Amino acid sequence: MHKILVACGTGVATAAVVAETLGQALRSRGLSVELTLGAIPDVPSQAPGHDMVVSTMPIADAGGVRVVHTLAFLTGVGIEAVVDRIEALLRSGRAD
Repeated sequence: MHKILVACGTGVATAAVVAETLGQALRSRGLSVELTLGAIPDVPSQAPGHDMVVSTMPIADAGGVRVVHTLAFLTGVGIEAVVDRIEALLRSGRAD
């Protein structure tokens, strides 16, 4: 199971939208994922133990965990490419 922290400014609504879309997309590709919601200020303490952080805002410190910063899930532009990238990183084992 791949663990992904989905972060936005407050860790509530935007992160939930991203997590729902991302989770469906990755599961449809055969990946088992566990998604956790988080706020940007809490990422340094929440990220360890996750394989990746997917964020709608830039993150300065993710505790050494790989970060994929994207607005694609909010704008609807480029979602497939971002999911392709996330899937490739998770499958390659390079996500942590």
